[in-house]
Amino acid sequence: MSGIIHIACPQCGASNRVPDTRRGQHPKCGRCGALLFSGQPAVLSDADFTAVVNGTDVPVIVDCWAAWCGPCKMFAPVFVQAAQTLEPDFRLAKLDTDANPQTAARFGIRSIPTLLAFRGGREVGRISGALPLDRFLQWARQYAA
Repeated sequence: MSGIIHIACPQCGASNRVPDTRRGQHPKCGRCGALLFSGQPAVLSDADFTAVVNGTDVPVIVDCWAAWCGPCKMFAPVFVQAAQTLEPDFRLAKLDTDANPQTAARFGIRSIPTLLAFRGGREVGRISGALPLDRFLQWARQYAA
């Protein structure tokens, strides 16, 4: 299906209209010029979480983590690999739950790492714990648009 999709810039939060057929061609933000998909997870905060998640038409997977968490540290390279594999069909993002307690509380994050899947701004899936790459990709792909 061809059309226009909306991708929120992970740097400035601006909504960008991108032809669906061009999202794999390294589109840039019309406001700040940042790559909309960089092969790296976007870093979210309480201030921009809603704009990025709700403003992105592709599924968004958020890794809720904290710097002191051993399993979070072990999972971090897996999440980066997944971003390189899944973008631009998905937006992968990280949320430091210690630095962003409002969003963590809003979604009831009780254990970390917790992975949240969103489509159309709505939570459609959740899983807790560090996963190997193949299992994470299998879990994430069930939420493909």
